Amino acid sequence: MFDLDRLIEDCRKAVAEDASHKAAREVLARANSDPAAIIGALGAPKEAGVTPLYKSPELTILNVVWGRRMTIMPHDHRMWAVIGVYTGREDNIFWRRVPDAPAGLIEAAGAKSLGERCAEPLGRDVIHSVTNPLGRLTGAIHVYGGDFYGVDRTEWDPETLLERPYDFALHRRLFVEANT
Repeated sequence: MFDLDRLIEDCRKAVAEDASHKAAREVLARANSDPAAIIGALGAPKEAGVTPLYKSPELTILNVVWGRRMTIMPHDHRMWAVIGVYTGREDNIFWRRVPDAPAGLIEAAGAKSLGERCAEPLGRDVIHSVTNPLGRLTGAIHVYGGDFYGVDRTEWDPETLLERPYDFALHRRLFVEANT
C-alpha cells in the first residue's frame, strides 16, 4: 500500500544517510512497485501539471503529470533526480554539450523510455528532454536531491539547441496548454 507520508519520510532519511541518488532510488523503487496503490492514494491523473508533494533545501518530491503527446525542451536540474512513472510512459532524449561549438550548443547523446514501475536515476549534470508519446496522461513521481525551485538552471531552445536561462513561466504555460 502506498503511503505518501511514508514515502516522504523514507526519502528524507535516505538523503540524510546518502547524499547521492542511490538510497532515494531504492525508496522510490519500492513505492513505485505498485502503481495502482499510488493512483489510489494520489488519484488518477486528470490534467497535466506539476504538484509539489514535499520541498526542503535537501529534497523535493513532485507529482508530474505529462499531457497527451506533451514535450518539454531540453533542460537540466543541477541536482540528481529519480523518476518513477506510475502510469503511462515518459520518453527521454539525453543531450551533451558539443565541444568546440558555440557556447551552450548541445547534441543528442542517447535516449531511454521509462514505463510503469521504473525508478530511473538521472545524474546532477544530465541534460534531457521529455515526451509523453501516448494519447493519454502520464503520471510520475520525481524525487530531486535539493530544492528544485531554488536552483538556477538552464534550458535549451528546441529549435536552435542553444542554452538560455530556465523559464518557469514558460514551463507552466506548456502544462496549461497541454490541458486545452
